[in-house]
Amino acid sequence: MPTALPPANQLLASLPPADYEMLRPHLRITELTDASILAEAGKPIQSAYFPFSGIISLVVGLAGGETVDVATIGNDSAFGVAAALNSGVSMSNAVVRLPGTASILDVAHLRAAADESAPLRSVLIRHEETLFAQVQQYAACNAVHALDARLSRCLLRLRDLAGVDTLYATQELLAEMLGVQRNSVSIVANELQQANLIQYHRGVIEIVDPEGLRVRACECYHVVKMYYRRPSPAESNGEESTET
Repeated sequence: MPTALPPANQLLASLPPADYEMLRPHLRITELTDASILAEAGKPIQSAYFPFSGIISLVVGLAGGETVDVATIGNDSAFGVAAALNSGVSMSNAVVRLPGTASILDVAHLRAAADESAPLRSVLIRHEETLFAQVQQYAACNAVHALDARLSRCLLRLRDLAGVDTLYATQELLAEMLGVQRNSVSIVANELQQANLIQYHRGVIEIVDPEGLRVRACECYHVVKMYYRRPSPAESNGEESTET
């Protein structure tokens, strides 16, 4: 695979230059193929993924066959970095929800770099804290908030990570992400369309009125966004990151 380009991923871009340079020779570009499984629950994580585009979800499956997404990962974060800090076993399935590209790094290289660099360990720990906060927020959201607020939150999060108003996402996919029946998503999506907030047709959802969706979304959208806007340790200390 070709050598990775300068970081288009925000977590990589937040690293102090010396830490990024430790990782750079080992980073490779990979395609995130739609619906591919990057890790399975209970199995070792082999690689860390730093998306440039596309979306990875952490998915919990239940005995009855139901699934629900407990976190979404895009260019604001990464999947698999916890393996450099712990046993390296995945706690959930990691599934590509929207295709794209990413830098990929063998966990062994990331662990070795984290063992050598306290600032890098600090960034990875902060990332895992943020990801865990997102999981907690979504758990509360799924238990308490109405489906229209949850769907609005989900669409806005996908829009933020994709960076576009046009999302190639079926109602089946959205139902799976939210852990509900497809017909429930269909009813709510139709209400959002009637309110001129979105338009959808054959697996394509167009966000027509993002501000209107923000009004309909629960506070979980804003809370999760706030988590990822926290300054990195390097930025807090006044250091320059690798971002250009």
